[in-house]
Amino acid sequence: MQDQETLIRVLDAAEKRRAERRQFIRAAGGASFAAGGLMLLGGCGHDHGGSPTPSPSPSPTPTPTMTPVTDADVLNFALNLEYLEAQFYSYAAFGTGLPSNMLTGTGTQGSVTGGAQVKFTDPVVAQYAREIAGDEIAHVAFLRSQLKSSAVAQPAINISGDANGAFTAAARAAGVVGSSGTFNPYATDENFLLGAFIFEDVGVTAYKGAAPLISNATYLGAAAGILAAEAYHAGLIRTTLYAKGLNTAALITNAGKISDARDSLDGSDDDDQGIATASNGASNIVPSDSDGIAYSRTTGQVLNIVYLNPAKVAMGGFFPQGVNGTINMSAGSSG
Repeated sequence: MQDQETLIRVLDAAEKRRAERRQFIRAAGGASFAAGGLMLLGGCGHDHGGSPTPSPSPSPTPTPTMTPVTDADVLNFALNLEYLEAQFYSYAAFGTGLPSNMLTGTGTQGSVTGGAQVKFTDPVVAQYAREIAGDEIAHVAFLRSQLKSSAVAQPAINISGDANGAFTAAARAAGVVGSSGTFNPYATDENFLLGAFIFEDVGVTAYKGAAPLISNATYLGAAAGILAAEAYHAGLIRTTLYAKGLNTAALITNAGKISDARDSLDGSDDDDQGIATASNGASNIVPSDSDGIAYSRTTGQVLNIVYLNPAKVAMGGFFPQGVNGTINMSAGSSG
């Protein structure tokens, strides 16, 4: 009962934050999402000179049409990821998922497989879980309030900790457990932190990578605010894992394995780091390049990770039926 009352308070807080953000959007005079659609970068050629382009012979190959991507498309992509994070944290912290009125929208609405309340033994980790859950629920509410009727529904989500769950598949692929082992992120404080670690760094790189696709400055500012919140979450999870890993070295090792697995899924670039340096085991709380800048991923690379598949696919892993919206295909090995 206490956890249900806590969830109600979290939802009330989310509603208050949403109202405040609506006021901000109105004051800023935000334009429609549909205005100023962007184009995905692709292999589409155009003649920018003043002279006409000679007609190819014999039979011209049709020029691929660039796919327009609006701000709504980008934020709906983010909303899919927020559904995943919010459901995981809500179950872990409160033992229940998002209310039904936060799941509707365009596309196919799916259900959640798995999810359970963690019996935390460390009260600090329990507090962190509740705080992050509140933020993620607020992110879902905020994005839905801005997208209005164009908001996508929650797709089918797998956050199960059983032998057939997405967490187990991810842990097996990373080598955190053996090929027949099971990874349950709701079993212990430490497992919860490793489960959260799978998501948090991905969320940071996803928002950073998607930011250039947003054309409206007001919505870009809102996305930047969510990116900052996700970065705080990621830093918190990484810090807590490292601190606990000083007494339980396997935590640092397993976090490194998860990082390596993400890196192997999103292409050939090295854009992921564990929570400790390989040379001397010093803390590595902020994964960044030589300029101290956080990494970014394309939407396709993000989907490679959450689909748990390095190939070009439209579903799998934590989203067994794929995500809703126009941005739904992973990048494949090319990144």
